[in-house]
Amino acid sequence: MGMKLHPKAIALLLLLASAAELSDAALYDVTKYGGKADGKTDLSQALVRAWKMACSSEDISSVLIPSGTYALGQTIIEGPCKAPINLIVQGTLKAPIDTSHFKPDAGWVAFQHIDHFTLSGTGVFDGQGTTLWGKKCSHTSYCSDLPINLRFSFLRNSMIRDVTTKDSKQFHVNVLGCKNVNFYHFTVSAPAESLNTDGIHIGRSSGINITNANIKTGDDCISIGDGSEQISINDVTCGPGHGISIGSLGKYPNEAPVIGIRVKGATLTNTMNGIRVKTWPASPQGFASDLHFEDVIMNNVGNPIIIDQEYCPYNQCKLQIPSRVKISDVSFKNIRGTSSSQLAVKLVCSAGVPCQNVQLTDINLKYHGGAATTSCKNIKPVIRGVQVPKSCSA
Repeated sequence: MGMKLHPKAIALLLLLASAAELSDAALYDVTKYGGKADGKTDLSQALVRAWKMACSSEDISSVLIPSGTYALGQTIIEGPCKAPINLIVQGTLKAPIDTSHFKPDAGWVAFQHIDHFTLSGTGVFDGQGTTLWGKKCSHTSYCSDLPINLRFSFLRNSMIRDVTTKDSKQFHVNVLGCKNVNFYHFTVSAPAESLNTDGIHIGRSSGINITNANIKTGDDCISIGDGSEQISINDVTCGPGHGISIGSLGKYPNEAPVIGIRVKGATLTNTMNGIRVKTWPASPQGFASDLHFEDVIMNNVGNPIIIDQEYCPYNQCKLQIPSRVKISDVSFKNIRGTSSSQLAVKLVCSAGVPCQNVQLTDINLKYHGGAATTSCKNIKPVIRGVQVPKSCSA
């Protein structure tokens, strides 16, 4: 049997490998391809030219965006490339405020079909979304038409580290169809009033590791959609935001299972929710299993622990019909801190397919307005250790 490495060890090895690649790489500076750090000239053509040169090299190569402020229009960075490749962002990239001319569903900056790719540097992707938040959101399709800051689609064996995404108009990051991608020391920066701005959304991907990320936003810090497998989230700070969510699941037909999600060492502060699993009523069949939350600190967090299989925002569902998403093999261990809501633990499972093997171990959540409470429905959790508030089966 081969040796199994901890996700942190894998991230460190990849970090060292990417650093070694950077030191040996040929450098393609965008300013040598027409890029200007004047905050007005669109960098997109210069960036794509430099990328194509680097991507065609049979040796390890790096594209450099030096310090300074650059305007950047909608840009697609595409592989496959002939050798490992890096994009080093040291400057601040600013998105257009008017994105009505953008191609739909392409996002602002898209990285796709690349193997052995590293995005690094101390730079900032500034989506300049402050003038758009709240306009017609989120009851209409308007929000979904706004560009996502960074799209990572069909990447393999890649690393995103040290960069910042700021004030996206919609989601900050969307990860789709990726395998073995590591986010390390990644920053999301947006205020609480930034609507529909999930920090990192993952869907139909496997082997995604998020380590030492600092996420402040107006929606879920991390959201995990269908088809996500073997996702590891370690030492993440979240807040403001809506917490760390699996789902919502079951809204659409033919959703793929969610398997093997691990959240460990997170700290949530002043978030609307904590750690949660949510599915829609009246859903197609589906399942989510092997979901584990451990060593999580809650600082004034609303609804710190949630399983909600009656998730129904804006009453856009048929609550009388149970969810058909099966939730099983879930653990909450050593979850502690303070709740801003009296209801600290909410475990509402489906009447059609009740949750199975949900474990609560050493839960210690206090509510300053009195005694914290628990609510349970269609579930018989396994209880171990300290239970504050008292569990529904304790």
